[in-house]
Amino acid sequence: MRRIGAIITSVLLLLPFILAAQAAPNVSTGKARVVVYRYRQFEGGGSRPSIYCNETDVARVQAGRYVALGLAPGKYSFRFVAMQSQIELDLKPGQEYYIRLDIVVGALFGHVRLTLVQPEQGIGEVKQMKPADAGMVKDKRFLAADFVPAK
Repeated sequence: MRRIGAIITSVLLLLPFILAAQAAPNVSTGKARVVVYRYRQFEGGGSRPSIYCNETDVARVQAGRYVALGLAPGKYSFRFVAMQSQIELDLKPGQEYYIRLDIVVGALFGHVRLTLVQPEQGIGEVKQMKPADAGMVKDKRFLAADFVPAK
């Protein structure tokens, strides 16, 4: 009985460290991690806008899904296909960035807006989502090493 208690105590003491290691970007690669995600919402639910990184079509973002990119440090531009919204970032090694893609309903058409959110908010929002489908990834070279698209 004491052995089981010791095992449970050990697991509980180590659990915060294990979870932190899983949530942290892979610093050893020297890359930055950029997570682009989209809420599941009724407006524009069927659309799958493409996200571009430095003019390269990286992935289409489905409602309620995310894609994680692993990028070398440096300056990058992220935009939606129609250039309605654009974010310029100077990525630092080992840092994690979150970009939320929102569809805003207009008079005739919906508009896409990209919003850079704080990591604390992005982590919480992405936990509730699934990874993008494999067919939505357009350029696998941009994917983070630990990102596995849904089948």
